[in-house]
Amino acid sequence: MPQHLAFVLLMSLPFGAIAQQAAIDSSKYPLLKTFTPIQDQANMMQQLGIRKLRPGPSANESDPNHANYDEALADPCPQLPDVLTTRAGKKVTTPEQWWQVRRPELIEEFEREVYGRVPKNVPKVTWTAKVTDNEVVGRIPVVAKQMIGRVDNSDYPLISVNINMVLVLPQNVKGPVPVLMMFSFFPPALPAPAQPSLADMEKLNATFKEMMIRQNPEMKAIFDRYPAYAPITRLPGPNFFAPPPTGDSPPTEQLLAAGWGYCSVETSSIQADNGAGLTRGIIGLVNKGQPRKPDDWGALRAWAWGASRALDYLETEPQVNAKQVGIEGVSRYGKAALVTMAFDQRFALALIGSSGKGGTTLHRRVFGEAVESLASSGQYHWMAGNYLKYATEESTFGRKTGCDLPVDAHELLALCAPRPTFVSYGIPEKGDAKWLDQTGSYKATVAAGPVFRLLGARDLGVSANYTSEKMPPVLTGLMEGELAWRQHAGGHTDAPNFQYFIPWASKLLKYERAAR
Repeated sequence: MPQHLAFVLLMSLPFGAIAQQAAIDSSKYPLLKTFTPIQDQANMMQQLGIRKLRPGPSANESDPNHANYDEALADPCPQLPDVLTTRAGKKVTTPEQWWQVRRPELIEEFEREVYGRVPKNVPKVTWTAKVTDNEVVGRIPVVAKQMIGRVDNSDYPLISVNINMVLVLPQNVKGPVPVLMMFSFFPPALPAPAQPSLADMEKLNATFKEMMIRQNPEMKAIFDRYPAYAPITRLPGPNFFAPPPTGDSPPTEQLLAAGWGYCSVETSSIQADNGAGLTRGIIGLVNKGQPRKPDDWGALRAWAWGASRALDYLETEPQVNAKQVGIEGVSRYGKAALVTMAFDQRFALALIGSSGKGGTTLHRRVFGEAVESLASSGQYHWMAGNYLKYATEESTFGRKTGCDLPVDAHELLALCAPRPTFVSYGIPEKGDAKWLDQTGSYKATVAAGPVFRLLGARDLGVSANYTSEKMPPVLTGLMEGELAWRQHAGGHTDAPNFQYFIPWASKLLKYERAAR
């Protein structure tokens, strides 16, 4: 239906009494702070005793302060923290030592210094179905649900947080089915909304014409001139003769064809992607509208928290195998997907696309995107406040760089072990820029391997020597183990790798599509 006609129809309906939200007496609550990103970052610098941050490098190679792309200069501190050596200097040799000692150490350091802590008093989320619709995607019948996760804001009603999610499950296979959860920038929409039958459409048009004529009697003459005209028309229906999905089909169609479901979670409905939003969203709600403290969570951890709350709901869905829910994201959402997988062990697997610094790329590498790019620029809100310390030039504690970080990306990947973890990149020539440092990500993936092996899983199948192992050629995937790597020939997306990811994941989950 055209938008202007839908608006007229809506406005013409006889509305009853409209429930009015009770007025909130804001004087009963802490005053909600409103900062610009610059003001918020300055507040954090003051808390940390930082006088000056180093600016991030320019992505433009012609600028004087351009990023480094010389491999000879990329590793100022090439020796990584040993993922299997405790802070006390003891070598981890058993799975029990990993789970009981080393993993908790890493979690603590990542929370304190990199991504921030999720507060213990985060309020409860209640999920409700806004719309449940039986649809057809391609040739596949599905049930699609538009869900709202309302966060309890009774302790601070000046901020509301409602998480938007769409869940799509195939109806032509025997359930329960695995589901891939995907982070979305846009509000998720139902994939193929079901439409009224022809008979119902005739009734809608007849009623709509009557309403328009009542609203404006001149409309009658127009409709009399065009008696066969129907202002409300049906959209094209599903093509039951369409060819089956291929590797070039949308990833969602490939998932459905393989008997998987998928769900899409809108990140901005959890936490805004900017520094000004840190006193809003779920972070602001828990802090009652006040600025963060240095070890408070950033947006990446907040988005990961939202994914975990979505998984809470999926655990109640009988058609979903909640033990086989994966997490996926690209770019900043690739970072968030990796953080989700690392911190919430309920997620069964992950597809991490083009995640760069703060994701699978080593922080201490100086190639393209740098620690300063995250800490000093418009992306600082992704991280904990403490992360700013590692871009500090002048402060009460001196100067620090990425080499001073106690942890790095290989250890974040190791926190995913032994669960299947697929690292995906494209190529710079097609838009997956050198800025992302694919080589730094490969080194981190290699260096995470010993933990996968310790826990009885398979790694990339190469040596653990991250300083000498060379990144495999494009289109040469290392996918025989639970830790996988593949660089496709496309751009800043993981879509070309779905045709490899889905069978890899199904095999490791021991999932076989069973027709209903």
